[in-house]
Amino acid sequence: MEYAAFLRSHFEELITISDKEFEIAQSFFRALKLPKKESIIKIGQKVTSEYLVVQGCLKSSAYDEKGKEYIIQFAQENWWVSDYPAYALQSSSELDIQAVEDSFVLELTIENRKKLCDAIPQVHTFFERKTFGGYVGSQKRVLSLLRNSAKEKYDLLLAQYPELFQRLPQKVIAQYLGITRETLSRLGRK
Repeated sequence: MEYAAFLRSHFEELITISDKEFEIAQSFFRALKLPKKESIIKIGQKVTSEYLVVQGCLKSSAYDEKGKEYIIQFAQENWWVSDYPAYALQSSSELDIQAVEDSFVLELTIENRKKLCDAIPQVHTFFERKTFGGYVGSQKRVLSLLRNSAKEKYDLLLAQYPELFQRLPQKVIAQYLGITRETLSRLGRK
């Protein structure tokens, strides 16, 4: 499988897994190619899967009643993405998750995640650590939105993920930061 080395490396960032266990583990994933602008989860859709980004970049967005987009998260290589409240409850998504560039992801259904954790107990530890890390990142993002000025948000994103500025249109980065494109351009010139 073309993604096997990536998946193995991803697991081994946090746990040790034997060849036999890895063979079992990879059988629970389904590979998907997403062209740019294709949604993997749409608002209102029942969420039964989470996705590991092998290649590319996705964005999670919510919309207000006027149709204004609010980008909640980017997910690039080695990141997991889903509408996690909907995933946990097996309910309808409040988010649209879309490829910002041509992408390749591995899908893991909630049913297969449970089977995988039952088959290989240390994988439960892996997901526990990943989930905790995601929670920490999410809380930091919310606090940044509440506390930081536009410049501070820009500087933080640039310091943490400079590659996003090369990969994504300015409009998308501005939406993520909650600022206008003009403000983003001004901040970029300083």
